[in-house]
Amino acid sequence: MTCSRVGLSEVGRGIDTELDETSDPDGRVLHTEHGDLHCVNMYLPNGSSGPERQAYKEQWIEDMLTWSKRFIDSDEPALLCGDLNIAHEEDDIWNPSGNRKTSGFLEHERKWFTRLLDSGWHDLLRIHIGPGKGPYTWWSNRGRARELDRGWRIDYVLANAAARPLFKSAEVLREGGLTVSDHAPLIVDLDM
Repeated sequence: MTCSRVGLSEVGRGIDTELDETSDPDGRVLHTEHGDLHCVNMYLPNGSSGPERQAYKEQWIEDMLTWSKRFIDSDEPALLCGDLNIAHEEDDIWNPSGNRKTSGFLEHERKWFTRLLDSGWHDLLRIHIGPGKGPYTWWSNRGRARELDRGWRIDYVLANAAARPLFKSAEVLREGGLTVSDHAPLIVDLDM
């Protein structure tokens, strides 16, 4: 969801790839402008339903990485946010050893996420809270995972270099957040 106090305008949908062809059939990408700020809301594919879907995810994230580079060298501030369906580091998942062969925590997916950050994106929540376990943003609906805080951090707000100086704070609203969802809201404050 995209909300704005300064008004917003839609720039586009999709990521202009061979898979997507800008039609965005899955509704995965919404690029909006909020004054001078670009905001790209994104829902990366989940590969857990089988090898075919995992292959689709892997092609999609490579295409997205190439597409997202347009914001890296821009003087205009940009945020890349949403459910990226990858827990980047061991601190981002409650049981890393038990999930090494699970889509969303596969070694090559985590290396891809490092490449994404190395390309020039900044993980605002991790910058704000520093290293350490959690906070998680998603929990399975099974096994009392939310109650026991056995989650994954798969929701992110990433900033390009132009947006980084605007950053004030970030937090996950685990308690009192949207309990109707298996995700918790990730809130980022910017000095606009």
